[in-house]
Amino acid sequence: MALISATIFAGILLSAAAEIRDTRWSWRRSKRTPLEWLLCFPLGTRPSGRVFFWSYMYYLSRFLHMLRTLFSIVRRRKLSFFQLLNNSILTFMAFLWLEFSQSFQVLAILSTTLVYAAVYGYRFWTDVGLRGACFPFVANCQIALLGCNVACHVGVLLLHFMKGGCNGIGAWVLNAVLNAVILLLFVNFYVKMYLEKRKKTTSSSVMMEIVGPCGPGPGPVGLVRREPVVLSYSGLGTVHEVSNKEL
Repeated sequence: MALISATIFAGILLSAAAEIRDTRWSWRRSKRTPLEWLLCFPLGTRPSGRVFFWSYMYYLSRFLHMLRTLFSIVRRRKLSFFQLLNNSILTFMAFLWLEFSQSFQVLAILSTTLVYAAVYGYRFWTDVGLRGACFPFVANCQIALLGCNVACHVGVLLLHFMKGGCNGIGAWVLNAVLNAVILLLFVNFYVKMYLEKRKKTTSSSVMMEIVGPCGPGPGPVGLVRREPVVLSYSGLGTVHEVSNKEL
């Protein structure tokens, strides 16, 4: 999945750069910049050409993600409601991008595939036994992706009123609502996870036991330290529990 995401990222990045280079001359009358084109397609834009080819490839890749989710369910792997709904919403949004030539889709695909390539590459890195990051890498990637989406949605809304309209604005409104749902589910999921982590940390705090040569009582003192349970991230929203360690 990391290679597929990286390929789509590189393909749409190069295609968007070529499209900007070839059509920049036509933007002089409207005084449109490349960033404005990425956020706000001109009215009448049709879903054809090299950029929309990679948008279609991204749409097809969403079915691979859904198939992977199905295999996880068959293997009786516990999945959260956030993960299941998130996969469904992202597939539906990719369909809207193609069907209505929706503005902002280039930046959305670039940011999403970049995060997916980083996350699945990180999962492979840790699965082969290499050292992971000292911070919740996946959660930080998700936060960065959601923050980028919010900033881009604000940009589309401003350009729609300042530049005389953006193509596919109706689909964009539905897209914004779905992204708001994902944001609420994300916050709810990680708030619950954080509260559960704090509860387990409190119940398994550092303890000291006095051990004598004939059991509890006077004698040499041995210290046994039990580390609190921590949560590690091994995928997009997937949480695994690491068992206690005694030193």
